[in-house]
Amino acid sequence: MMMDAARIVEYFKGKCILVTGSTGFLGKILVEKILRVQPDVRKIYLLVRAVDEPSAKQRVQQEVIDTELFGLLREKHGKGFQQFVEAKVVALAGDIVYDGLGLEAAVLDALAKDVDVIVNIAATTNFYERYDVSLDVNVLGVKHLCMFAKQCARLRMLMHVSTAFVSGFREGLILEKPIKPGESLREGTYLDVDAELRLVKEVKKSLAANGDGDGDSTERKAMKDLGLRRARHFGWSNTYVFTKAMGEAVLGQQLRGGDVPVAVMRPSIITSVRRDPLPGWMQGTRTIDSIIIGYAKQNLSCFLADLRLVMDVIPGDMVVNAMMAAVVAHSEAFAPPLPQVVVYHATSSLRNPATYDVLYQSGRRHFYENPRVGKDGRVIPTREMYFFTSIARFHLYMTLIYKVPLEILHLVNLLLCGLLSRLYNDLNRKYKFVMHLVDVYGPFAFFKGCFDDINLERLRLAMAMKTPEDQMFNFDPKTIDWDDYFTRIHIPGILKYVCK
Repeated sequence: MMMDAARIVEYFKGKCILVTGSTGFLGKILVEKILRVQPDVRKIYLLVRAVDEPSAKQRVQQEVIDTELFGLLREKHGKGFQQFVEAKVVALAGDIVYDGLGLEAAVLDALAKDVDVIVNIAATTNFYERYDVSLDVNVLGVKHLCMFAKQCARLRMLMHVSTAFVSGFREGLILEKPIKPGESLREGTYLDVDAELRLVKEVKKSLAANGDGDGDSTERKAMKDLGLRRARHFGWSNTYVFTKAMGEAVLGQQLRGGDVPVAVMRPSIITSVRRDPLPGWMQGTRTIDSIIIGYAKQNLSCFLADLRLVMDVIPGDMVVNAMMAAVVAHSEAFAPPLPQVVVYHATSSLRNPATYDVLYQSGRRHFYENPRVGKDGRVIPTREMYFFTSIARFHLYMTLIYKVPLEILHLVNLLLCGLLSRLYNDLNRKYKFVMHLVDVYGPFAFFKGCFDDINLERLRLAMAMKTPEDQMFNFDPKTIDWDDYFTRIHIPGILKYVCK
């Protein structure tokens, strides 16, 4: 059965949608798009962390509605914009880390009777997050949402947003396979989510018993280190991808009966909006953008990357288009009977690979054509950047250039009875910070996997692309000219919206 823009737009008419994570990058793009293409959506409920309803409303207004992203919608509605938003968008003060989503029973009951579609985007995306916090949001949050989903009488679809990197840093073709409960990346290990939750409780208890309790920086560091340690024990590289993988396993376990159609969208590295509503719009920095920002500010003379390798990136609006198409496809069951959990890779490495070199050359071209001007009004010259093609080479460089001089400084400081302590501590801290970044981001820089997207390709083939309206839901990476996108849209977008 064919699908087109008209069908997607029609689907959202009169529907009630619950969105978590609406203050994040993807969440905002999704909310804006639904409101723009289907003004007759019945309600969009946004679950946000806040003490009460008025502060939830204020948060949604400031962090979502008032952003530049909503400019086109604001123009479209003119003076009636605020009234339109208030009629359609409902801010709920709650949190997925709690049972019942942290909502009052009456609110929860009313919501369960009303909701047609749930979109879960809420996550903590920090690679080096505290383990307890990551488990709460990325794992228990999913469990609580699934428990709520089972109570929703009219629910047609649950869309869960994960990350393509839950597969770990494997080489070769990575398939769109659901993660099974207990599944781990390291042979001979079994990942028991409940055991991990218990472990966190025990570690916190023993920290408290030793007087290193709550709110303490000792506890924070212990929790962050525990996350990385557990992730690596099971074969993942950081706490974020590890807990997102556990979240997917919980999703599969909770919704085993197949009573709720569920799809998992796994984007790779998400980049700025490519087409609508605002090309180049971006929020927060992604892994690859640190290269552009460092280059722009000229405080980065070298970076860790093999320019020949493919970086799997996908513009944010394309991810949202794919999510909307998948929601419609599953709730209307265009496809034959589906397995319990269908996984989609919103990725580009198979269909239209972009190398790090494309990004670097686009950056160079952009800065040569638009040189930056310093505070004194003088043009900042654009320098070439040196790339280390292996972590070992980078370590060697850092040891010779920084670590050895640091050790010498340490000795001199001892001889001078600590006169240079401040200088030494400052430099040592910076050195450790860089080495930590390399430790956490390094695997991304040398990722050699390629994401298969056969499920998403099937969905693309079911999409008619005949009218200009149909282009509004394009999620085909083959249609992207990366060179043009980075030079004209993404890099100027980063400089405009992120490097303010």
